[in-house]
Amino acid sequence: MADARTYLVLLWGDEAPWVNATPEQRTAAFADHDRFSKACVEGGHEILGGEELDTARTATLVRPGADGSEVVDGPYTETVEQLGGYYLIRTADLPGLQALVPIIMDGGTVEIRPVVPYTEGQ
Repeated sequence: MADARTYLVLLWGDEAPWVNATPEQRTAAFADHDRFSKACVEGGHEILGGEELDTARTATLVRPGADGSEVVDGPYTETVEQLGGYYLIRTADLPGLQALVPIIMDGGTVEIRPVVPYTEGQ
């Protein structure tokens, strides 16, 4: 893939509807992700990885503390949108990838952020 870059596609949204979703609603959401994956392949975008994340309340944060580092339970922000999952995608066609993400938005926000490329010796 000439001139391809790697992007982290972050899926932000209200996790409450997912936590309370019926099996039918979950099946429909997974079907959207299957459609997205197939559309990525057809559009020449390579999915390198991706996962659904557990709810924000299961997260921990490690941060500097007075005596070194401290571990704090989540969530950390009072916001409706939480990070629910991600894809790692390599593509030379960012506009094409941007055109596909509405398939998986499900009322939330999708953030696409380039991964900084590093080579040995940098």
